[in-house]
Amino acid sequence: MAAARLRMAAVRPAAYARTRNSLHGAVSGLSPYLTHGFITLADVLADVSARHPLDVQHKFVYELGWRAFFRHVWQHRGDAILQSLHEGPLPDDAYVRTLPDDIRQGRTGVPVIDRAVRELYATGTLHNHARMWLASYVVHLRKVHWRTGADWLYAHLLDGDLASNHLSWQWVAGTGSTKPYLFNAENVARYAPADWHSPGSVIDTSYDALERMARSRSVNAASTSMGLVEVDAAGVVEPDQFNHPHPPLMVGAVAPEASQVDGRDVWLVHPWSLGDVPQGLSPETVVVGLYLSDFHQAWPWSERRWQFVDSRMAALTPVRWWTDATALGEALRGARSVRGRLDLHLARWLMPLAEWLPTPMLFPPVEPPCDTFSQWWRRAVRGVGTAAELLAINEVPSW
Repeated sequence: MAAARLRMAAVRPAAYARTRNSLHGAVSGLSPYLTHGFITLADVLADVSARHPLDVQHKFVYELGWRAFFRHVWQHRGDAILQSLHEGPLPDDAYVRTLPDDIRQGRTGVPVIDRAVRELYATGTLHNHARMWLASYVVHLRKVHWRTGADWLYAHLLDGDLASNHLSWQWVAGTGSTKPYLFNAENVARYAPADWHSPGSVIDTSYDALERMARSRSVNAASTSMGLVEVDAAGVVEPDQFNHPHPPLMVGAVAPEASQVDGRDVWLVHPWSLGDVPQGLSPETVVVGLYLSDFHQAWPWSERRWQFVDSRMAALTPVRWWTDATALGEALRGARSVRGRLDLHLARWLMPLAEWLPTPMLFPPVEPPCDTFSQWWRRAVRGVGTAAELLAINEVPSW
């Protein structure tokens, strides 16, 4: 949590707006902490705007809106976000469902792609611009279905969020936007350091040519080899992903023990709700950390992400359970009360098991559902002039 607070304190909105598209720009680095609920969007804007008063149309506020918009779409669409929302440049059956080894191993010979893959594996993070470049290459030039790429990226990201990640891939693919996102070598040279530049490669061409490639079912032969730059034949080893905890990842995640909670008030924390425990809880409340196997069996994580999450969960409570929803319900049956803050990642399993308190929101609920960010944004900030006004609209009383 201290790291999240330091990052909030370091945000410089003017520099962010000016340089955020650059791989060395003044980005916040807050995404993993937002994804896992260390902090909320409201926390971030309150902290930043207290030092830097902002207009609601400032680029920093606008970008916070994208995360809220993706959650808005997930809230209304549900699991439909895991399928193409509409047809892209080509029908779904034009794309393969297996990620080629040269992409997976960072040895395509296209520097911008190989650097992105290596940085992803080495750090668990990737600048948003690099994510877009990677997704565009995978989908439009290599004809890999966006869902295959999205699942792969999610497994390695510290900030992997099913709404933000998968809907961003759909936006790039053109199945969640009006046109495919394309990029070329000139764009890379403008925003990336020299060792990412890709002259002479398949992306060193015009946008018209890239558009034709995106709308062709054929994989352009040049997209699989650089030509002017030697390919690293060995590539890089992809880190393993794990769908269950084991001692190298976590020490102390055990099966539920009903005796720990019988007759007690319980506060549930989970990987998307790792903020400070409310101060208003009774001293006898048992804080239970939860890893729900129903979710993790379908969505494995890298070792780095398990460790990132569990280090925070262990700081909140020594009681950490690895279980499925059925066994969890049985273990909690004797508790006097069960409360927590829910998240869409776990809602289908956990909704009936506890009283879920609201998470402070930054943007008001928008109805009817919006399929485009611009439409959602206009409704979300209608009549709001400043960040302070936006924060006041949805203020949630503290405990």
